[in-house]
Amino acid sequence: MTAESPAHEATRGGVPGGAGTPLYLPISEHGLIGDLRSAALVGTNGTIDWYCCGRFDAPSVFASILDAEKGGCFELAPDVPARTKQFYFPDTNVLITRFFAEDGVGEIQDFMPIADDSREADRHRLIRRVVCVRGSLPFRALVAPRFDYGSQPHTIRMEGDYPVFESPALSLSLTSSVPVETDGRDVWSLFKLHEGETAVFALDRLGSGAFPQACPTTTAEEAFQATVRYWRRWLSKSRYRGRWREMVHRSALTLKLLTYAPTGAIVAAPTTSLPEQIGGERNWDYRYVWIRDAAFCVYAMLRLGFTDEAQAFMRFLTENVCISYGDEGPLQIMYGVDGRRELPERELPHLEGYLGSSPVRVGNDAVDQLQLDIYGALIDSIYLYDKWGEPISSEQWDHVCRIVEWVCENWDQPDEGIWETRGGRKNFLYSRLMCWVAIERAMRIARRRGLPADMVRWGGVRDAIYRRIMSRGWSAERNAFVQHEDDSVLDAALLMMPLAKFISPTDPKWLLTLDALGDELVSDSLVYRYDPQASPDGMRGEEGTFSICSFWYVEALARAGRPDEARLAFEKMLTYANHLGLYAEEIGHTGEQNGNFPQAFTHLSLISAAFILDRALG
Repeated sequence: MTAESPAHEATRGGVPGGAGTPLYLPISEHGLIGDLRSAALVGTNGTIDWYCCGRFDAPSVFASILDAEKGGCFELAPDVPARTKQFYFPDTNVLITRFFAEDGVGEIQDFMPIADDSREADRHRLIRRVVCVRGSLPFRALVAPRFDYGSQPHTIRMEGDYPVFESPALSLSLTSSVPVETDGRDVWSLFKLHEGETAVFALDRLGSGAFPQACPTTTAEEAFQATVRYWRRWLSKSRYRGRWREMVHRSALTLKLLTYAPTGAIVAAPTTSLPEQIGGERNWDYRYVWIRDAAFCVYAMLRLGFTDEAQAFMRFLTENVCISYGDEGPLQIMYGVDGRRELPERELPHLEGYLGSSPVRVGNDAVDQLQLDIYGALIDSIYLYDKWGEPISSEQWDHVCRIVEWVCENWDQPDEGIWETRGGRKNFLYSRLMCWVAIERAMRIARRRGLPADMVRWGGVRDAIYRRIMSRGWSAERNAFVQHEDDSVLDAALLMMPLAKFISPTDPKWLLTLDALGDELVSDSLVYRYDPQASPDGMRGEEGTFSICSFWYVEALARAGRPDEARLAFEKMLTYANHLGLYAEEIGHTGEQNGNFPQAFTHLSLISAAFILDRALG
């Protein structure tokens, strides 16, 4: 077979669409696999079109989701028309993609074996096992990596029967139980399986001087069983027995996949630049550790009984994050998975972006923003860990005290707020709220443990923040609390007010606010963050509804004594999940998933909403 053979050309870059334009799968038509170090997206068509080898924020190897022609992919599917369905092997993160064709049924089992949980692994292996379960089927495979976001050239050398893809920074070996061919850049295979037969492909990162290790069917079976055991053993620690167990457990498994085991870091999402609006510029890199997102993850995990993940994140803060006490605050809003502080944002103009949504960005300039709310999220998670996990150490308490002292001095600064707006700093109510949470939760820890603290000073500042919010955060004109002081714009982040126990969920002022939010920002249970026309955020274009806000809305309704409304809103939200129970960041006007996928924010808020709603329903 030559490089320009029909079988090869037909699969390159995806399925041809109109006018020769490659067809992108909807974002929701993907499942996620991972090894607690990196992750890959597998489409319902059997194509891996996103994979960063070794760690979440490594340069991509496959990125056809961001550029179907230049990004690189690993295609694997029957070479005949077939219907597909995709599901997770029960209670695991092993992904099964099934193909139903005229002459047979086949499936691909995609997974990444889990190495030792707590240390970096030299070898990263991605296994794709193809099985013909009925009849017989011809299959085709195309392995077309494009290193460093498609910017680095590579060559192929053969180690016996196995091709090795070599680029300046990374080498990958492909071992296969069926013959493969190569043109020096890509590798492909055409093979046929009969009922009961199996083919195995394994993609490995090769360290210096390492040789490819074969992955025969017996080895693949052992790895499959070991991976299933790992995920089921982990999930068995869950204490959740409520009504929505399947969705809650899928969310928990997803959050675990977003954990970087060597440090305990938790990334916001495993992808970059999946657009909040198709064709828009709201495309960001989420493969980093937001203090807020990770702290909320800890809260959700503790709710379910997963204390090890909370402990690992506390270790990340202690061992990998440098806490300083300068003008910009003790913490950045985000860090690399190894704790690094520098995350320079740049654009990749050679990639067209998902469905032409440019720019594609790596890095994130929001790292330099001031977002005061992160301190409330963090100290709340520390409070819960101290209560439900294990008591924090004296050194950790010293850091808490210094953070609280800084918050006491700086809570009234304007900042960029939770939504990381690029339209200038404002006096956001949510930032004030979470500064109140930071101080109040630290006082709870001190009282419960008898720890030393300047309770008189802390209490005075806490009360001053409360009075400031109640006086300048309330709009008599709107009869509601508002986004920032002395204004009339609504903001879905206000839904956190009763969730954070700042105000009673049945307080008349809060109930008026809840109704105002429902009238202005809620559409069929879906909640917009705010109105960018009324509150310019420095970016062009529109966005969809923000799924964490939709689950916050469910929780606020449940706490307000409206469980029937809450349950209907929750059940509606479940219909917007993809076929696997996964969510991106936002939901578009016709119900499509937009933004980076899957997103920790959405899944952690689903867990919390399910927990509270279940309790409200009795």
